[in-house]
Amino acid sequence: MTRREWREFFTGIGFISPWIVGFLAFVLYPVGASIYYSFCDYDVLTRPVWIGTLNYQDMFTDEVFWKSLRNTLYFAAVSLPFGLVLALLVAVLLNQKVKMRPGFRTIYFLPSLVPVVASAMIWLWILNGRFGLLNYALSFLGVEGPNWLSDENWTKPSIILMSLWGVGGSMVIYLAALQDVPRELYESAEIDGASSWTKFRHITIPMISPVLYFNLIMGIIGSLQVFAQPFIMFGGGGTNRSALFYAVYLYQNAFQYNQMGYACAMAWVLFIIILFLTWLATKGTRKHIYYAGE
Repeated sequence: MTRREWREFFTGIGFISPWIVGFLAFVLYPVGASIYYSFCDYDVLTRPVWIGTLNYQDMFTDEVFWKSLRNTLYFAAVSLPFGLVLALLVAVLLNQKVKMRPGFRTIYFLPSLVPVVASAMIWLWILNGRFGLLNYALSFLGVEGPNWLSDENWTKPSIILMSLWGVGGSMVIYLAALQDVPRELYESAEIDGASSWTKFRHITIPMISPVLYFNLIMGIIGSLQVFAQPFIMFGGGGTNRSALFYAVYLYQNAFQYNQMGYACAMAWVLFIIILFLTWLATKGTRKHIYYAGE
């Protein structure tokens, strides 16, 4: 490199140095430190003591760890497919040519803009077993609503129901993908006598498959890291820890029990689980995703 090229190189490095410093200080160092602390007995207040893989071994005998993992996997297995399907159906409906379509789109998108804490407080009132709005509405149908927040059989369904309320973000992404589907394909299918379901199955789904894949991956990551809603609504996990999710238990170990080393080990186990499920989803959907450029 010439002297001028070296000067331009260092000038460029100088311009991006704030990002480099931020990346090293707030991303690379915390990640590396968490790996080290996961092999240590560390309570934040004293120096970490190396204990090898003892934190990971303790997870196999920690019943609360396994319960939080089961609760999280149950939530992800139910809320993720329901959320994907509901968001897609709402997007398809809002893509139709109807009156006040912009208004309907705004109404369905607004819940996703409500802050998590505010929405959790709203749902605490809606799901109240004695004075809740949902049970009050069910009483008009002659149905006695359950104790959503205190009955361990209904705590996880209540969180799932709440999660479906905020599908507006995925809906907007689906809506943008639906508007990008070529009209010519639908017109050709109509000439051939294709039904609405046939057009949806053989044209709409393949054309928006990259967006379906994107929402699936983001849904896997988000559902396995759910924290704010169960933490606000159930605190320590609800009745019999029926609503204790993985991220909540990780937070408790880190900041309530001062077991930061154990919490770091839990974080890396969660990373491995998410990585495996993401790889599995990618491998399972690879043959079903259509990219126009290929």
